[in-house]
Amino acid sequence: MPRFGRRQFLKATAVVGSGLAIGIGLSRYGRHRPTVVRADPLATAAVPKEDNAWIRIAPDNMISIAISRSEMGQGVETALAMIVAEELEADWARIETRWAPSDPIFGRQHTAASSSIRDLWLPLREVAASARTMLIAAAANLWQVPAAECQARQSRIYHPDTRRQLSYGEVADLAATLSIPQHVTLKDPSEFTLIGRRIPRLDSQAKTDGSAVFGWDVQVPGMLIATVKRCPVKGGHVADYDSTNAEAVSGVHAVVPIREPYEAPGKFRPVPPYGLAVVANDYWSSQLGQNGLQVSWDHGPNAAYDSAAITRMLASWAAGDDAIPIVDRGNIRGIVGKGSTEVSAVYQVPYLAHATMSPMCCTADVRDDGCDVWAPTQSPERAVRMVMRHTGLPRESIRIHKTYLGGGFGRRQRQDYVGEAVQVSRSVGRPVKVLWSREEDFQHDYFRPMSYDVLNAWLGDDGFPIGWHHRISSTENTVLSSKGADEIPYHIPHKFVDLARNPIEYPIRVSTWRGVAHSQNAFAVESFVDELAHAGGHDPYAFRQRLLRDAPRHLAVLDLAASRAGWGETLREGVYRGIAIHENAGSIAAEVAELSVSERFEVEVHRVTCAIDCGLVINPDGVEAQVEGAIIDGLAAALVSEITIRNGRVQQSNFHDYPLLRMNQIPQIEIYIVPHESPERISGAGEVGLPPLAPAVANAVFAATGQRVRKLPIRLNGH
Repeated sequence: MPRFGRRQFLKATAVVGSGLAIGIGLSRYGRHRPTVVRADPLATAAVPKEDNAWIRIAPDNMISIAISRSEMGQGVETALAMIVAEELEADWARIETRWAPSDPIFGRQHTAASSSIRDLWLPLREVAASARTMLIAAAANLWQVPAAECQARQSRIYHPDTRRQLSYGEVADLAATLSIPQHVTLKDPSEFTLIGRRIPRLDSQAKTDGSAVFGWDVQVPGMLIATVKRCPVKGGHVADYDSTNAEAVSGVHAVVPIREPYEAPGKFRPVPPYGLAVVANDYWSSQLGQNGLQVSWDHGPNAAYDSAAITRMLASWAAGDDAIPIVDRGNIRGIVGKGSTEVSAVYQVPYLAHATMSPMCCTADVRDDGCDVWAPTQSPERAVRMVMRHTGLPRESIRIHKTYLGGGFGRRQRQDYVGEAVQVSRSVGRPVKVLWSREEDFQHDYFRPMSYDVLNAWLGDDGFPIGWHHRISSTENTVLSSKGADEIPYHIPHKFVDLARNPIEYPIRVSTWRGVAHSQNAFAVESFVDELAHAGGHDPYAFRQRLLRDAPRHLAVLDLAASRAGWGETLREGVYRGIAIHENAGSIAAEVAELSVSERFEVEVHRVTCAIDCGLVINPDGVEAQVEGAIIDGLAAALVSEITIRNGRVQQSNFHDYPLLRMNQIPQIEIYIVPHESPERISGAGEVGLPPLAPAVANAVFAATGQRVRKLPIRLNGH
């Protein structure tokens, strides 16, 4: 992994008595590598504003670290702070965090695809190392000794020869007057004292005592509350409405039409509103007002669709000739019909809701001279653009204040809830918090896409595949649909993966879900690999071992999971195993599921053994917590969760008809982390644990019953 060095824009500033504030300016950058702003590395002008500093060291020796990514339960607040504290040689007990403002100086703040640690690992280490170097130089100047004779540890600088020491806070003012070092030396991993340790999360206390601020907790002086009645069908709109009864409810201030904006700032589409916001003093008055609204809807053409019709469309496109090639290696056409054994299967997964613990919400205060937004968002940049679209305000007059998210899983990448709050606040001229009910959150989600995958493979005389064709037909009409199917690690000479084109815009809103398309495609790929193993007369684990001979990282993870699960050992009567492996965001997870099937065809998963290689681990507790959550989410998707459509409407409305797993359904979960000491390999852990779960369970069901599971959620013999 390359060092970024002086391509980064380090900046320091100080006011007498205020300590050291040091920042690093990052431009927007892609998923894998930052591209950073160039500037004079010796500049010491009072450039960043104090709020825009990554690190602030106060005279009282407290260290404040800006967190530029969103905390939605994945532990990124603690992990990013650990990176800075490690390289800074800081006393962990003196660390505090704050949310970074929505300023371009912090670069890309979009939190998704397990990218936070990968993106910020080197930039944060370098800014911390620069601060450490400056603090040491300041102490050395005071003592009139060479900086090389000084050491930093636990937020103090030591001169061993004279036994003198100073705290960071005592030299912070002086350090801020020094030039930024042109080169810094990063710590060797062998010197790490924080990274790799099980450090309690920084947000645990606040989330335990109730002081943590989530989106629903925001309070702004003069704030009103709004709820929105939306057309139940995508693309539909208000044909007519009567707000008399709603406005007669005590505490209701106004009924505001909600429209979709154009891309042009401050302009709206010339169509009727898709919803009506009831603005009131409190939530219950708003809900009563919403109940009093009399609305006639024009549902539009999408009201004709249901789940079965959408499945038929996916199947017809999968069977067609119009497809986008994604992977084309070898000569798949040359082996078709040449005497080898062909195996074919179709795999299907349904729409899924995000079902975040906290439904969507946002508070906005729109004024003539600017706008403040308090939002549990995964993407402050997209929130800013949404405000600009609704108001026409310039970028510099918009401030996004992040809160804790209450769950994200990709849903809060979309900023529709931000746009609604901004639109209502602008209409009534006061701060407004828009709150979604659980029912509204389910029925107006951006759902995990439905997909229909057709797989064909050709086996050689030894029972191992020589050809592989995977056609993906998905309601996500982009190449994102191929993620997790495009680069499978197995050694198969001829591979062809393509994406069926679809000619329409789907009647249901879709977006990324935990794992993006990996959750769909891993189910298809790893279940089909299991089919091939049995068709070729091989043990599923040994079959994968042979096919992974050119993928040593994958093979090591597979072997660890299998050995820890006791693959090949005799299980108690009625219990069966399945295995699967998958790579996502540079990380690899293999899982073994152990389950039984009752006489009523009910699947009970008893144990899941997971091995994960996510590179250098910042906090093992954080990795294990994320993988456990991913396994539980994946198990719910495999066994019980499903969104269905009738007459263009989402049929599910709450947890009574969109169940998640209950406590008594959670299996024993064992997680084994492949150790890494090299800082050159950094990847994510938030999503990789989910994709292999469903196929591992489905493969175990086959071992138990002889029935192939090719459609989720699992229903055996019609049950």
